[in-house]
Amino acid sequence: MDDRDKKIAAAALLVFAGGVIGAGLALLFAPQAGNRTRKDLVRYAKKARNRADEAVEELATNVNNMVETIGEKTDELVEKGKDVAGSARKDLIKLIEEGASKLEKFRTILSRI
Repeated sequence: MDDRDKKIAAAALLVFAGGVIGAGLALLFAPQAGNRTRKDLVRYAKKARNRADEAVEELATNVNNMVETIGEKTDELVEKGKDVAGSARKDLIKLIEEGASKLEKFRTILSRI
């Protein structure tokens, strides 16, 4: 995760936390009975926990998908690298053989002289 993604995640978490705290404070100062306020707080806390669980699950899924994608791309790059190395090796062998052939021709010419 790069810095930009971390900053976005932190900002989203702060906004969410601010909303939860603001809702809690609004409930505390609302003109209703304490028992009713406590029930509302419990209900909102459960909702917040459920939303946080969903967010964690979604984040875990996204990270898992990202890791799988990176693994697939890495495998593709390794295969491409093998192909390029094989092609380069073939070209090098061909050049060496051509060079050996030319050296043999020059050796033959020099031996005649």
